[in-house]
Amino acid sequence: MGYLQNGRTSQKQRTRDALVAAARELVTQGRAPTVEEAAEAAAISRTTAYRYFPNQRELLAAAHPETATESYLPDDAPTDVAARLDIVVERFTRVIVETEVQQRAMLRLSLEMDEEERRQLPLRQGRAIKWIAEALSPLQPEMSDGDVRRLAIAIRSAIGIESLVWLTDIAGLSPDDARQLMRWSARAMLTAARAGLATNA
Repeated sequence: MGYLQNGRTSQKQRTRDALVAAARELVTQGRAPTVEEAAEAAAISRTTAYRYFPNQRELLAAAHPETATESYLPDDAPTDVAARLDIVVERFTRVIVETEVQQRAMLRLSLEMDEEERRQLPLRQGRAIKWIAEALSPLQPEMSDGDVRRLAIAIRSAIGIESLVWLTDIAGLSPDDARQLMRWSARAMLTAARAGLATNA
């Protein structure tokens, strides 16, 4: 981002935004665009494009639909953990369905890369786990930080693009039905975790 911060910042931001928009459009076509392809689509020179994105990985990270999201909870979030979780899961799964083509492209790319490259992709950054853990925070101090994180990971495994692909392509559900089942799975996991707390009390 250093290049953006030196001189003509507004123009540079517009150029970067144009490259990201071009990359997102190409991803919606089912492609994983290179820097050169995004530059061509945005009518920007390759040399200029590489100043913003030195490689495909960084371009695709910027183009990922969830990159800028910090939280899925509203400012007036409820204190009830089940209500908080349902808000997060509903919003997260809606984004997954609305950006399914981009999400599938990211998933495909993550499967084709080596482990080091894979860890750099937005899909592998664990942001959704953070959002879910935030929703689950009222479970503390009854649950340890480690237990909350494990529950968040379990819920994430049932509500992401990987789950959507299986539910729609293999199980034959519609996207709306898949979303409802993912929300049900999240609630069921929370219920099971809370039942475990009651049993161990």
